[in-house]
Amino acid sequence: MQREVMTVWNRCLSVIREIVPEQSFNTWFEPIVPLRLSGNVLTIQVPSEFFYEWLEENFVHALRKALDTAIGRDGQLEYSIIVDKGNEQNRPLTVNVPTTKSPQTSKPDNVNPDILKSPFQLKDLDSLTLDSYLNPTYTFDNYVEGDCNRLARQAGYAVAERPGITSFNPLMIHGGVGLGKTHLVQAIGNYIKNNNQNKFVLYVTSEKFTNQFLNAIRSDGIRDFTAFYMQVDVLVIDDVQFLQKKEKTQEIFFHIFNHLHQSGKQIIMTSDRAPRALDGLEDRLLSRFKWGLSADLQTPDLETRIAIIQKKLQAEGIYIEDTVIEYLAHSVNTNVRELEGVIVSLMAQASLNRREIDLELAKHTLRNIVVDSEREVTIDSVQETVAGFFNVTIADLKAKSRKRELVYPRQVAMYLAKEKTDLSLKSIGYHFGGRDHSTVIHAIQTISDQVSKNAETRASIEKLKALFK
Repeated sequence: MQREVMTVWNRCLSVIREIVPEQSFNTWFEPIVPLRLSGNVLTIQVPSEFFYEWLEENFVHALRKALDTAIGRDGQLEYSIIVDKGNEQNRPLTVNVPTTKSPQTSKPDNVNPDILKSPFQLKDLDSLTLDSYLNPTYTFDNYVEGDCNRLARQAGYAVAERPGITSFNPLMIHGGVGLGKTHLVQAIGNYIKNNNQNKFVLYVTSEKFTNQFLNAIRSDGIRDFTAFYMQVDVLVIDDVQFLQKKEKTQEIFFHIFNHLHQSGKQIIMTSDRAPRALDGLEDRLLSRFKWGLSADLQTPDLETRIAIIQKKLQAEGIYIEDTVIEYLAHSVNTNVRELEGVIVSLMAQASLNRREIDLELAKHTLRNIVVDSEREVTIDSVQETVAGFFNVTIADLKAKSRKRELVYPRQVAMYLAKEKTDLSLKSIGYHFGGRDHSTVIHAIQTISDQVSKNAETRASIEKLKALFK
C-alpha cells in the first residue's frame, strides 16, 4: 500500500514539476508527505494550516492536473494538517481537511459541510449558540482618554475603523490590573461589530480558549475547533499571559494566529505586561506579538481620574459638588476599577441613607471600603492619627499657620502620608490645605533628616507607625 501511494505521488510530482517554477516546487511540494491512497482519494500531509491554505490558493489547478494524470478524472485530494508536532511522549496532532477548491463536477461524499460554512453558521463549542461575547456597555464613548492611555486608545480607534488594514496587527494592549484593558479591546470589538456587519468579531479570554482546546482534544473535535477560529474576522483574546507554559495550547494558537494574520484578519490581545516580559511563551509566538503595535496603559493621572468620576456620574444622572469629586480623585489613585467601585459604593450609601453626596459621606464611604477590604492606610487615617498623637486638630494640619507647634506635626503627617499611601506629592499637598508639591518635598526631607539624626524624632515616628499596624 505504501509503495502504491508513493508511486501515485511521484507521478503527481512529475506533472507538477513541469507546471510550477523550481523554487516554488522546492518550497511547497518537497515538504509534502504522501500518507495513503484509499480508492481514488489521495491523502497528503502538510506541515501547517497556512501551508494548506497556500496550496489551495495558488496551486489548485496544478494539483488537479496531477490527480487527473496519476489517478484519473475522479481522483480526489485530502490534506492531513499537522497542528501539533508532539514530542517523545505524545504523537503529532493532525486534522484531515478535504480540498475545497479543486474544480470538480460534484463534491466528494466525505466533505464535511461545516468546513464551508461562515462563522455565523458555525456553533460555539461551549454554549452551542454563536456569540461574540462582547459587553455592549464597553464603548469608546464611555472610555475616558488621558495621558495614561492616549496612544492605546488612538491606536484602538484606528484598528476599529480599519480592522486588518492598519500596521497595528496584532494590537497588544498591556498594563496592570484595573486600568481598562478589557474595556478598550471590547470597545474596539463593539465598534467593528456595529459598523461592519459582514465581519465576525470574537472576544475570548485565554482561559476559555484553553478550556475549549482541551475539550476539543477530549471529544476528538480539533478539526471543528480549528475551523471555527480560522474563520473569525477579528479575534480579541484577553490575558494572553495565561497561555504561559501551556505548550499544546500555544502551538494551536500559533497556527491560528498565523492563518488569521496571513489572511488579513485583525488580532487584538491584552496582557498584564509587555511582550518582552512574558516568560513561559515560545519565542516564535512572542516574535509575532511584536509584529504590530504594543501599547501600554498607565495609572490614570489626577485629571483623568476627575474625568472618569464625572463620566460615571453623568452616566448615572447624578450630580455632586466639585470638591467631593476632587477629594475622591486625590484619594483613590490606584486604578480605574477601584475608583469606579468607590463611586458605586458612594451612590449606594447615599441611596440607602437617603442623603445628599457630600464631603462627609465621601470620607465615611472611603474609610469603610478601606477597613472592610483591609487595604492600605488612607490620607484621612494618617491625619487623624498624627493629630491625636500631637494633640492638635486635623484643621490645624490643613491650616496656613506657621507656628512651630503646628508645622512639625504637619510635616510628620506629610512624611507618613508619603510612606504609608500611594498618593502623589500633588495629592498629598491637596489634602493639607492645597499646598504645593514643593512644600511636601521640603517636609519629607526635613523629617527624614531628623529621623536619621535625632533619637527623639525617630522614636516618635516609630510609635506613630505602630499605630497603623
